[in-house]
Amino acid sequence: MTHITQTIDQLNARLARGETTREALVSQALENATKASANSVFTMLYPEAALAVARQADAAQAAGLEQPALAGLPVSIKDLYGVAGETTMSGSIVCKGEPVQTHDAPVVARLRAAGSAIIGKTNMTEFAFSGIGINPHYGTPVNPTDTKAARVPGGSSSGAAVSVALGLAVAGLGSDTGGSIRVPAALCGIVGFKSSQFRVPLTGAMELARSLDTACAMTRSVQDCLTVDGVLSGAMLKVKRRPLSGMRFALPQTTLLEGLDATVSKAFARSVSMLAAAGAQIVEIPLTELAEIPKLNAPGGLSPIEAYAVHHARLAKSKEGFDHRVAARVALGAPVTAQQYLAMLDNRLDWIARVEHAIEGFDAVLCPTTPIIAPEIATLEASDEAFFKANGQMLRNTFAFNFLDGCSFSLPCHIAGEQAVGLMLSSVRGDDAALAAVALAVEAALASR
Repeated sequence: MTHITQTIDQLNARLARGETTREALVSQALENATKASANSVFTMLYPEAALAVARQADAAQAAGLEQPALAGLPVSIKDLYGVAGETTMSGSIVCKGEPVQTHDAPVVARLRAAGSAIIGKTNMTEFAFSGIGINPHYGTPVNPTDTKAARVPGGSSSGAAVSVALGLAVAGLGSDTGGSIRVPAALCGIVGFKSSQFRVPLTGAMELARSLDTACAMTRSVQDCLTVDGVLSGAMLKVKRRPLSGMRFALPQTTLLEGLDATVSKAFARSVSMLAAAGAQIVEIPLTELAEIPKLNAPGGLSPIEAYAVHHARLAKSKEGFDHRVAARVALGAPVTAQQYLAMLDNRLDWIARVEHAIEGFDAVLCPTTPIIAPEIATLEASDEAFFKANGQMLRNTFAFNFLDGCSFSLPCHIAGEQAVGLMLSSVRGDDAALAAVALAVEAALASR
């Protein structure tokens, strides 16, 4: 059996023509999910339930009933979302024995209501706390974009990204606190959409950092992301398509372009040139405010502080059961005082206002999603120093727009023969519909190469 390589719209067109069935698609996905290439992608599969949903959607279509876009199509969910009757493990082993969820998380319930065939829960970085995707408890999904070397998938939504990249799901529900959707999307060569945080409910999801957590997804195309976002948020964005010609992109000269490896630098430069050739205006701006983030996010950092509030009891009870790298980051939040934390929140709000003013009038901020390609798994497993250096590199660009409380797309911008590279388009809070129009236009330009 082959993997799913088509978009949601393309699959639905095939279904309408009778070229395949939803049951066949889900059966195919479930079979491929048990193959060696999918090792460590899922922590749990739901074959009976997923097939039942697919058959129901097939029967409804046969009866002449119009089906929603996701009806009967395979979708994966990250293992930090509550599912009724199950304990949410969030990539850990220390949660074993904790109470089961009494209800599905709202985003899971919305996917079910939209007819999605949820095929399983996907593996992730423990408690969603890194941009690498390594998990010592359940194994690390191998990035499928390189057949010669076992590279990291990116995190924390590692299994979600690989499930889409391998064609096991049309969408992978994940989350993004500092880049956990966009980083794995970039490294695995797919599309990730970090929506404005307020638009999608976080209830029923295991917290990492409530100031930053965002429920969102990865797919094979921008339109697929918008289709899934419409389900997760409860309403489709009203996107007015526009040509690239006349769009204005800000290209910050502070931080975001530093330390690019040769592959990323080449792919990014080529993409910027292509956008300019299509009539977009590329404006270099200093945006020196980006250099303030490390100071504003100290001491501890918002993620460690808020993660410590969530996990301190687990850490005290079973520190040895944690991934030691996750435990070390969570522990950074322990000594931070309430006064320091509130000062961080106030300073962040002031910074957001200044950055929003600096990028006003631009259609999007442009930068590489990550400054480096996916490192090899073995290298990072062997060295804490190498791991934390790579983790900082992976999250640097993406985190800037979580700190901004903004919205952001990562689009694949590499060409055949290159390792996967992401192009990131970002804007301010609530600008999701306008940014989506930009992403659609940029995606079309990149596809025309």
